[in-house]
Order: sequence, then C-alpha cells, then structure tokens
Amino acid sequence: MAAQFGRRLRRGATSGAIVAAAVAALAASQGPGAIPPPTDNLNGDRAIGAGDATSPAGGIDGGSATGDSPYYTDLPPLNSPNRPGALPTSPTVPIVTGPAAAGIPSTVLAAYRRAEASVRATDPSCNLPWQLLAGIGKVESGQARGGRVDANGTTLAPILGPVLDGVGFANISDTDDGAFDGDTTHDRAVGPMQFIPSTWATWGQDANGDGKKDPNNIYDAAQAAGMYLCAGGRNLAIKADLDRAILSYNRSTEYLNTVLSWFEYYGRGAHTVPDGTGVLPVDRSDRPVTGRTVRPSGSASPDSPAPSTSPSPHKPAPKPSETTPPSPAPKPTEPTKPPTTDPTRPPVATPVEVPPTLRVARLRPGTAVLTAVTESTFAQAATVTAVDASGRPVAGVSVRFELPATTDARFPAGATTVTVTSDARGVAKAPALRAGAKAEPFTIRATVPGRSLPAAELKATVEVRKADALARIGDTALTAQTGAGYAGVTVEARLGGALAAGVSVTAVVADSTDAPTQSADGPSFGKDAAGNPIRTRVLKTDAQGRLSIGDLVAGEKAGDYVLWLTAPGGGTVKLTLTVTAPATTPPPTTEPTPDPAPTTEPAPTASGSTSSSPSTSPSPTG
Repeated sequence: MAAQFGRRLRRGATSGAIVAAAVAALAASQGPGAIPPPTDNLNGDRAIGAGDATSPAGGIDGGSATGDSPYYTDLPPLNSPNRPGALPTSPTVPIVTGPAAAGIPSTVLAAYRRAEASVRATDPSCNLPWQLLAGIGKVESGQARGGRVDANGTTLAPILGPVLDGVGFANISDTDDGAFDGDTTHDRAVGPMQFIPSTWATWGQDANGDGKKDPNNIYDAAQAAGMYLCAGGRNLAIKADLDRAILSYNRSTEYLNTVLSWFEYYGRGAHTVPDGTGVLPVDRSDRPVTGRTVRPSGSASPDSPAPSTSPSPHKPAPKPSETTPPSPAPKPTEPTKPPTTDPTRPPVATPVEVPPTLRVARLRPGTAVLTAVTESTFAQAATVTAVDASGRPVAGVSVRFELPATTDARFPAGATTVTVTSDARGVAKAPALRAGAKAEPFTIRATVPGRSLPAAELKATVEVRKADALARIGDTALTAQTGAGYAGVTVEARLGGALAAGVSVTAVVADSTDAPTQSADGPSFGKDAAGNPIRTRVLKTDAQGRLSIGDLVAGEKAGDYVLWLTAPGGGTVKLTLTVTAPATTPPPTTEPTPDPAPTTEPAPTASGSTSSSPSTSPSPTG
C-alpha cells in the first residue's frame, strides 16, 4: 500500500508541468503516428454521419459522464516506454513492440484516433489528443477489457459499472427504462467509456455508421467522449481546461491524477497489440489496493475482478525416490533448444490490425446517377466504397465529400464539404444534397483525409424544371384603355398532366402571334429605374403550379397585342391584349337663332308716304 501511494505521489508531483507541455505538443503533432486530421476546416466541414458533430444544446449540466462511478486506479510503470516511433503506415511495416502497458488493442486505438480526427475537423480549437481518450479508456474499462470487441468495435459482452443505488456510490434512478444497462430501477455506467444512460442520451454518437448510437461500441463511445471533453469551448492544450474536462468525466482528484498519468505515459510512446490481448488493470477505486498494477487479459469485467494468477514456481526435476527403481544412465541426447519467442510479449509474427485509414487503398465511386431539378433534393445520395488493396471493403474510414466552387448545390446547413465514415460494407454515404437555382453539371470529389489517394469523382447534373402545357384560368377579355391597368391574369402549368411547381415562365409582350418578338408600343409590366417600359420578364409558378400577373399596363397606342408565355418543356400560351383609345366627347351644340316673323306692308296714305308702324283710323277722314 505504501509503495502504491508513493508511486501515485511521485506521479502527481510532476504531472502538472509535464502534462501541460505534453498537451501542447500533442496538439501540434497529434501524437506519435497519429493520422493527420482534416486541416482545412472550411466551408462547413462536418463529420456528418460520424456523429452529430455539434455539441448538444445546453452543454454539460454540472454532473459527470460516468455518474462518478468507480474506476481503475492502476498507474503506468515508473520507467518510460521506449518510444517506438510512428505506428505502421502500411500493412507491410513490421510490428512494433514495446512495454506491455503501452500496448493498445488495434480496434480500440483506431477508434481513439478516428474520434480525434472527427472532433478536430469540427472543433479544431479544442485540440483533442487521442492519448487523452486512451487514458480515460484505460481507467474506465482497461481499453474495452483489453480489446475484446468485434470487427465493428462493439464489445463482445456488455461492460457495466456497479448499480448506482446510493450504497457506496451515487444514487441515480433509472433514466433509460433499462435500455442500455438492463436495470429498470437504477442506472449503471455502460460501455468502454462508462457513460451513464442519461449522459449518453444527450451525447451519444454513431461514429461507425451502423445507424445506431451504442455506448458499447468503442467508435461511438470514443467520439462521444471526445465531444463531451471539448464541451463549453474548452481548449485542452490549456492545463486548466484539461483538468476541468477530466473532472467533468468523474469528479475526483485521484481520478484526475490517474488519467493524467496514463495520458502522459501514452504521449511518450504507444503501440498496437492484437484485439483481446491488451493488459487489463486490477485495482479499482471501490476495492482495497492489491499492490498489483497489471495482469494478462482474461474474462474479467469492471464489476467483477478476475482471480489473481501468480506464476507457478519452476519445479526441479524429481529426485529418485525409494519407490522409483534406479534406471540405467540415459544416453546422451541433444540439448533442448530454448523457445524462440519471449513468452512475455506478443509474437512478432502475429499480424497487426492496421487502422482503417491506413488499410484503404482506393475509393470506388458509386454507380447511382445523380440528377435533380433546380431547388430540389437529389433523389440519390453520393456514395463511395472504401476498399483495400485486395478489393475488400474497409469499415471505419473517414471520407470527405467536396463540392466545386462553381455550383450552388449544398449539403445540409449550407455546407460545401462534409466528412462521413464508411460502414461495415465499406460504403461512405454523403448526406442529402440539394440543388440550387443554377442548372448545370458538376463533379463531387471524395477523398480520404490524411492520405494522398486519388480522389473518387462523382458526376452530378441539375436540370431546369419543365412544363409541357400552360393554360389561362378564366376567359375574360383583356382590354384596357391607353395608360390603364389590366385585370389580373392567372396561368396554370402542368407536366405530364401534373401541376408543375417552380417552373420559370418567360412572359413577352409582342405585336403578333407569329413570333414572341418584343413590341415597341404595346402594354408593359411597368417601367425600369430609367423610366423605360418593361415588356419582357421571367415569372415562376408557385407550389400549386400557378402564376399570377397583376401589373400589366396598356401603352399609349391603341390596338391588339399578344402576351406570349413560354416554359421549358414546350408549354406555351398566347393571350390577346387589347388597347383602346379613350372615348372622344363631341363639342357642345348651340340652338340656331330663329328668323324674325314677316311684317305686313302698311297701306299707302293719300299723301303717298308710308308710316313706320301701321295705324288704324277709327273713322274715315273726310
């Protein structure tokens, strides 16, 4: 016990300065042999399909990822591992061996490195190193029980922590109805990274592309852990942020120091070992310290320690006894040759599981024809298959899909670049692609980040929306006096008998039905900024396949004109527009002056003169 405490004390005394420098160095180098993650991080580069790639709303709620469940307290050896150099870069590189404690099962290591690359692509300012995930994985589950996982990264048996019923541990009532931990009364930490169900419900990821978020899958769990550690805008190259991140996983100073010790140890060197052969820890925070630090892998789980296996002392050859009759001296025989392999290390001839990104030899483009009409979603997704040199599919490969700058098509959230992970069949499927307003062909490029493999190219085409028939709704004559507006016009577009939405229809005011040549005097759609009449414009049908024209104005010249409406696909309709001159008002008329009535000539008088007015004499003159 004293020796164990002394080791921990020596570790803790130096961890602060060393780890701070180690994090900064790993942030720059990504650790020994790490696969370079995507470096552009532009145009919305996201690991879609490899997790949500964004931190859940609300961030960390003040609890811990594991519910402060028990953890392994074994510490790494005091002697530093001999730095083995870079991990294999191709299947032909010899296996690199080192101290048993520095060995990480190949699939588990691939999951840590995959999580680092994914998180760095979406949150580069966090500076997540895979060695930190390895340190947590060692403390939580002994690297998934020494790498006892299948080809897809799922543990061969569930890894469950103790029941969190408040007896010696936190009291956390059931939150998942037993879906993950099989307990409908209380929660238990689940999987190689030991997430409690309530935390997994928020942070769970699907990093291996199998369509489900499984805490027992090392790919899913490692990526979820990486995103959880980076939450809240943390920069893990800063010691204070690193400490806060680890303490958010389990609120224990002893836990912090233990994880930092393994993190520092893996930062100085690590190597791959075959799955299932990793060294398992023994001591747990909820059990007495046994003084043992490592043991060979077996069937033990975090909630049930395996019985110790101490090596049997070598028994010398039995001496002759009284019951054994003497035998004649044997003939000289050839000396027995010593074993050619060191039993304490994995044999050098054992094949190593090379990380998926290093095993992939090329990307094979899918055969789907990628076509869409403007402003719609492509019916088929862009896919490629990651294969090795023998043509066999490779799962867990990061694949980046990139759109050219010339197209206005976009992935979700307006992204022009997305990163996804190949599934168990080696297929990497890009998220739904939506066409823009431009009708044109373009090429999608698929590459493997960190590898110089030739890009796989996928051809895509965006076509215009079409209508093979246009018809006016209503038959009221379109007549207006010069300078006046016309009544509204509604036209319906169809393609193959179905309503055609989003079709661009060209409207032209012409002089005749012979050709849609723009008129110089006919009606217009108003005037432009310079005051010139607009007689040609492009309209678009709505979701019901209809378009309305309500701004037609008659010109100053009376006569009959034609409104041509044409659509891609052959749809055409011609509407007569009549311009009438305003009615003329006749000038006001005046009554003629009547001629004066004729007068009677007066009778002549005896004197021979006439009088100006007739006069009558009442009596005859003498």
